[in-house]
Amino acid sequence: MSSAIELHGDPHVERYLETDGEDGFHWRNGTEILILFTRGRKSGHERTHALIFREHEGKHLVVASKGGADAPPAWFVNLQADPHVEVQVKGDRFPARARVATPDEKPEMWAKMAEVWPDYDEYQKKTDREIPVVVLERA
Repeated sequence: MSSAIELHGDPHVERYLETDGEDGFHWRNGTEILILFTRGRKSGHERTHALIFREHEGKHLVVASKGGADAPPAWFVNLQADPHVEVQVKGDRFPARARVATPDEKPEMWAKMAEVWPDYDEYQKKTDREIPVVVLERA
């Protein structure tokens, strides 16, 4: 069985959930991963996503980068339609409300995220889309 460090997408989510993050919480380059649960805006089905995060003032931050693609990730479009999400950090799964960081908040939050994943700065250079920092607040 390979380490979750080598996994992406659904296999990463599955391993994380099976082990309550024991395998999958710690990822590449010292990053930490949470699982975001959203509802498909068309299907209504639960969707799961393994995302790099950082804690900031009691909230969880994630970046809707999609590697610098011009279109945002599907999970971001889903939470714009319904900001009521669930988050799992290790074995702790809880309801949360998602929102985009305000223009005043974003610089500090972006810097905090780019500190652990410097590629975010490169992703922003690749697209004209302003890549948002998403704030997940425990409900």
